[in-house]
Amino acid sequence: MPLGPLRPSPLVEQAAQRLREQIAAGAWPVGTRLPGETTLAKELGVGRSTVREALRALAGAGLVQARQGAGVFVMATEPAEDWPARLRRASVADVYEIRAMLEVRAAELAAERRTPDDLAALDRALADRDAALAGEGAGPGVEAFIDADISLHAAVVAAAHNPVLADLFAGFVPVLRDGLLDLASLVDVRGSDDAHGRAAHAALVEAVRARDPAAAGEAVRAELDRTLAGLLQSR
Repeated sequence: MPLGPLRPSPLVEQAAQRLREQIAAGAWPVGTRLPGETTLAKELGVGRSTVREALRALAGAGLVQARQGAGVFVMATEPAEDWPARLRRASVADVYEIRAMLEVRAAELAAERRTPDDLAALDRALADRDAALAGEGAGPGVEAFIDADISLHAAVVAAAHNPVLADLFAGFVPVLRDGLLDLASLVDVRGSDDAHGRAAHAALVEAVRARDPAAAGEAVRAELDRTLAGLLQSR
């Protein structure tokens, strides 16, 4: 497979940056058509191929859109954030509210769809959480408990057998973990979780085992509401 010629990336990046600055400054308001490639190339002092690549970069950022036979139009003045970046910027409380909606439905589906392998995975995850809960002190032990807790919830989501739900939950995990670690620095999550948390998670697993969607959803809702309240109090 031939490598092909190298592209003049620095020029493309400079051209994209210059066009981005003009769009942000309002030189071309949202909804208006950009000048043609020939005009832009002349003004920027580059070739049309460089302009074309720069416009593709701007389109990828959601700033412009090419319309067949009509030209390239301005769609926004600021680049669109990708999903991981948006999650990183969100507060953990906001993420938890969305997580609750996702996981309640996932638990209901898990209760309807779980397989023997799913139940075995849930039992292992609950046992791992119990073992981490029995740990003492702070630091790595707290991290192990939080990781085990998240793994149990991930096992419930996996039992729903919906790959989109699983991908969404996986996207939330880094933000959730950071938020719970922050909460752990303010309160003893294992100590405060010792009775209620164990019972709630055991009830969740049993509801899935019993094929009881309503009980499974309610178990998740109650547990996440409790944790969300702790996060809000820690603000």
